[in-house]
Amino acid sequence: MAPKHGWLLLILMAGAIKGQQHQQLMDYIERRLAVLEERIAQWHDQSSRYSSELRDFKNQVVSMLETVEKERETMRAEVENTAVRVDRLEREVDYLETQNPAPPCVEVDETLMENQVSTAKHRKNQKYEKMTDCSDTISQVKAMKILKRFGSTAGLWTKDPVGNSEKIYVFDGTSNDTVYVFPRMREFTLFSATRKAARIKLPYPWVGTGHLVYGGHLYYIRRHGTFQVIKFSLANKTIVDSAVFPAEEQIPVFGLSSYNYIDVAADEEGLWAIYATRENEKNIALAKLDSTSLDIEQMWDTPCPRENAESAFVICGALYVVYNTRLPSRSRIQCVFDVSGTMTSEDAALVYFPKRYGSHSSMKYNPKERQIYAWDDGYQIIYRMEMKKKLEV
Repeated sequence: MAPKHGWLLLILMAGAIKGQQHQQLMDYIERRLAVLEERIAQWHDQSSRYSSELRDFKNQVVSMLETVEKERETMRAEVENTAVRVDRLEREVDYLETQNPAPPCVEVDETLMENQVSTAKHRKNQKYEKMTDCSDTISQVKAMKILKRFGSTAGLWTKDPVGNSEKIYVFDGTSNDTVYVFPRMREFTLFSATRKAARIKLPYPWVGTGHLVYGGHLYYIRRHGTFQVIKFSLANKTIVDSAVFPAEEQIPVFGLSSYNYIDVAADEEGLWAIYATRENEKNIALAKLDSTSLDIEQMWDTPCPRENAESAFVICGALYVVYNTRLPSRSRIQCVFDVSGTMTSEDAALVYFPKRYGSHSSMKYNPKERQIYAWDDGYQIIYRMEMKKKLEV
């Protein structure tokens, strides 16, 4: 019986040990679960906190966006209000500019006109004594640059060749009384809205595209029965002088530009007037102007025909007439008249201008820059000229 009791004791002891191990395992599992539950609780707390912070951040962003939108609307309203005030100020400035002293009365004194015509005819076709040593002539068109398209089909744009002003003056159309002024070439190139341009309102409307800015003055053509050259001060915005052009029975100077009766030009020698009369209706005439008094110093009948002529300019005392046809073709210098007799038309180079659009309504030579400001069917073009010395005869 003793051995049986021993085995029983061993079995009971083994069971007790196994039960103890099982209890320890359960305790371990419970501890691990407790740790996991604690971590899950911490994660839940952190997640709730992050969600709360994200919600607060979202609310802050929404509030900031609403504030920005309100400020943007306020700024827009202020900008629109400023634009209205600027427009009002521009209109007031335009109004003040037009409030000039009464312009001089341009009456035609018949006796004075007869004397002017008589004096001019007495000096007609005489050899011109040059005031400068300029002896250049055009070799070719070195470069062409199309700036933009602005305004009407016909017009002119130019700069003052005297002094250091960079202002651009634009005459839109063949009959108007308002000149656009841009401070520099860049502003004119980028320009899109005419209401932002400076304006000069002239006392009388102009006719044609033969006007000029020279030495701080604007020289433009007025038709009031007869043709008058008006000298307008750009500084004082007043007429400082005017003169009836001493030519009888004037006709359009260029066959392709019927609106031009007088084309005022400038070169190294000063001011010139290109015109035509019924007396010699087939050819173009030229006159030397005194820029101070507007008197005619000398006059010439040139051999350059009016037919198919579209524009002209003067360089170093030589008249260059640009021709075209009513059919599409390239503009070209086909006739040259040198008032000093230094160069003949046969000596001059046959110069072509690249044909782009229609015909030139104006070509203004700038003696300071040695380039031409042209208006071609509403496009503003710059021709840079390459020069050479005249052949002495």
